[in-house]
Amino acid sequence: MDEKTKELIAVGASVGAHCQPCLTYHVAKAKEMGIEENEIREAIAVGHMVEKGAMSAMKQFSAGIFDSPAAGATSCCGDGKSKGKGCCA
Repeated sequence: MDEKTKELIAVGASVGAHCQPCLTYHVAKAKEMGIEENEIREAIAVGHMVEKGAMSAMKQFSAGIFDSPAAGATSCCGDGKSKGKGCCA
């Protein structure tokens, strides 16, 4: 994969991760590499599409959380083993 593609992926991933410092860094780096603004904007738009899909999936999941049996759920925060390193840490 070429460096331009990697940087555009980093731009979109920064948006999806809600990482403002990351986005600032990767947009600046993309500009330094000579990537055109329209391509950077497209990468940002793709990041927002991924973000929107993830939000929609979480919205559906959380709406039905009381409808599903908890038996198959994986423990994240209260397993006593994570010592602050689980998903809630």
